[in-house]
Amino acid sequence: MRYALLICEAPDAYDGLGDTERDAIHGEYMAISAAPQTVGGAHLQTADTATTVRMNGGGDVLTTDGPFADTKEVFGGWFVVEADDLDGALEVAGRIPAVRMGGCVEVRPIVEQSS
Repeated sequence: MRYALLICEAPDAYDGLGDTERDAIHGEYMAISAAPQTVGGAHLQTADTATTVRMNGGGDVLTTDGPFADTKEVFGGWFVVEADDLDGALEVAGRIPAVRMGGCVEVRPIVEQSS
């Protein structure tokens, strides 16, 4: 089964870290990305580059700068992993640096499309 690991980072998670620490964290992400069970993923640009699209009550499409929700974490990227079960996906999620750096990872099964 495939699972989406939706990574939410604390906006200030990297504040105060030196280049060596940042490189080590980047290496952890790259190791997960290169693992055989990882079948996709991406790192997103910062939340201030986002544009939100919604529809107003009159049916007009509106766009606004930035993310829609004001939260303590921002969606920073995702992995798609193949795992035998939820426990296998949770094991991978627990190794994502954002978890120990004040963020979180939401784990969701992916709906498999039949042809």
